[in-house]
Amino acid sequence: MPSTEEQRVEAALAAAEGWPGVRAGETIRTVTLPGMTLAVRRRAATADGLEPALLVHGLGGSSRNWSSLMELLAGDLECEALDLPGFGASPPPDSGDYSVIGHARAVLRELEASGRGPVHLFGNSLGGSVVTRVAALRPDLVRTLTLVSPALPELPPQRTALPTALLGGPGMGRLLRRMTRALSPEQRARDVLHLCYGDPSRITPEEFSAAKAELERRQSLPYFWDSLTRSARGLVNAYTLGGQQSLWRQAERVMVPTLLVYGVRDRLVSYRMARRASRAFGASRLVVLPEAGHVAMMEFPDLVADAFREFRAATAPGG
Repeated sequence: MPSTEEQRVEAALAAAEGWPGVRAGETIRTVTLPGMTLAVRRRAATADGLEPALLVHGLGGSSRNWSSLMELLAGDLECEALDLPGFGASPPPDSGDYSVIGHARAVLRELEASGRGPVHLFGNSLGGSVVTRVAALRPDLVRTLTLVSPALPELPPQRTALPTALLGGPGMGRLLRRMTRALSPEQRARDVLHLCYGDPSRITPEEFSAAKAELERRQSLPYFWDSLTRSARGLVNAYTLGGQQSLWRQAERVMVPTLLVYGVRDRLVSYRMARRASRAFGASRLVVLPEAGHVAMMEFPDLVADAFREFRAATAPGG
């Protein structure tokens, strides 16, 4: 009989094989770490000796959310993006811990195991709160921090974000499963993209097709709703923490240069939080994109890439 560890690795390899939305120049591999197996998407760099970067997606997302940005930065960075436990092609963690701290632990273990640090660390939404904790705890592993619409405590949240905040409530997974059962994969993918994009007309046919295929595959997994709702609950719980564990207090502890990117049309994280964030992160540069929504790195990857290049040049020694 195969062990639980062997079964987990086999499941992860099967999940990663043929995962939808893998672009030319990208590969997906699995990394076995204590208590978890992670899928890591790699973009082939166009030059040798580039500094490494690690990119972390948001709630309900995957490493594919960074594909466009990684392609644009292939001449600047050696890019890898991971699927958090229970998302993308990564199976659930053995512990069942989907808290922000649990996800941060996954990022830290990958950084330690890969030996790639210090890295340019990127995070979007939930991933933004996760990498904020990582940068606060282990500055030795982080070269710079780039946050795209980071999920930092906003109480009360804006009205359009309330359904996402309620996602972690008791029984919501079963309720949402029943509510969405009648929706076609096309409609479900369209609803998600329209929520995240500031201008839905910018959704390309390629993006829509990849999002539909990935959502269809993920919703067939037995742990899909559990990982989604428990991660949402973990994020809500992180918003309520006080003292040294507060995400805003963690932000104040980040000493590495930080780039903050907010979209004015964001329906999930209000751009009005940008000013507070720029005060919390001491060495920060703020970029506000008037037409962008929640996933600026997907909607305006060229602008985000340019902003990062300027930020990196300004924060480099002698910059």
